[in-house]
Amino acid sequence: MANTTTIALLGEMTPARFLAEYWQKKPLLVRQALPGFTGLVTREEIFDLACDPDVESRHVRYRPEAPDESSLEYGPQKRSRLRGRREPWTVLVQGLNLWVPEADALLHRFNFIPQARLDDMMVSYAVDGGGVGPHFDNYDVFLLQGIGKRRWQIADQEDRSLVEGAPLRLLRNFRPVHDWVLEPGDLLYLPPHWAHNGIAIGECTTYSVGFKSPTAQELAHGFLDWLGEHLCLRGMYADPDLALQENAAEISPTMIERVAGMLEGIRWSRADVAAFLGSYLTEPKPSIFFEPPDKPLELAAFAGAIQTHGCALDARTLLLWSSEAGFHINGEPLACAPADRDILAALAHRRRLEGGQSLPVSLIGLFHAWYEDGFLHLANTPAP
Repeated sequence: MANTTTIALLGEMTPARFLAEYWQKKPLLVRQALPGFTGLVTREEIFDLACDPDVESRHVRYRPEAPDESSLEYGPQKRSRLRGRREPWTVLVQGLNLWVPEADALLHRFNFIPQARLDDMMVSYAVDGGGVGPHFDNYDVFLLQGIGKRRWQIADQEDRSLVEGAPLRLLRNFRPVHDWVLEPGDLLYLPPHWAHNGIAIGECTTYSVGFKSPTAQELAHGFLDWLGEHLCLRGMYADPDLALQENAAEISPTMIERVAGMLEGIRWSRADVAAFLGSYLTEPKPSIFFEPPDKPLELAAFAGAIQTHGCALDARTLLLWSSEAGFHINGEPLACAPADRDILAALAHRRRLEGGQSLPVSLIGLFHAWYEDGFLHLANTPAP
């Protein structure tokens, strides 16, 4: 149904049409994508998060008259820095979906894009004139306006030369071709590499939904690391026919050839790539920690509670599956019985299971282990 019906975020457009005509092709502006939307968190709540040492944040002062004199400071922020009015500034809080349940729910309304590509939600708060300057991203992004207004200038330009000496990746020669003012509830989609510059008109907040776009080099590094952990080559270097060398410091052509032959045993298959992706795409970021319940229920009590009330994945949990590599959760492969796959696939897709359904004993035991690890919560139990 998701591919043939419209959803509120895209106005009158179906997800299928969006993917065919806009995704990674051209921008889309949707007026009143969420009518009445004025944000998920207040200014003070954004400041509280920005000052928290466990939350990733940045404070930016962009100076258009002297871009190389702009400033970028990583969190935790100081309250005094968030009260300045002498010149425009912006504070950005990454991973809002990990701290605010409503943000996690909104993030997953973008499920018309596969979760394997979904990254996180960021919120930016800016005073009048604040912004991070003209720049481009290497990933797709949806920009949803909260309170206030923001002027967006965008361009599809080949010139991506940067301002030298600036702490931010600022475009040196920005030439906008569109100029739009977004009001609360408006949504702007930008494909990768589209240059953009957002300028606050009065006090404003913007919610950004970003997507994973690893480079080929990053994937190669990740895969080779994964392969190194799973590879098993037999034998050891040997040279019973060793001949006397004129120079003992030389690495001989014979040694090079022999080692090259040993390394030719390195092979991988499509199944290896599928298994790697399951692990790579669900691996939590280094800053992520799970919080088990202080007083977890015993298995019998948990079984009754989950079948009555249902459960939900923790916002930090990443559960994905493929037909070739099965299920992976938080970087680890998951063995499951064929009869359990449909329920696990439904949980991965919706990120929750409703109460009132009978669950197999095998899954109750598995979910109880996840519950004790903080990967999953009972539906009537708030996350830690």
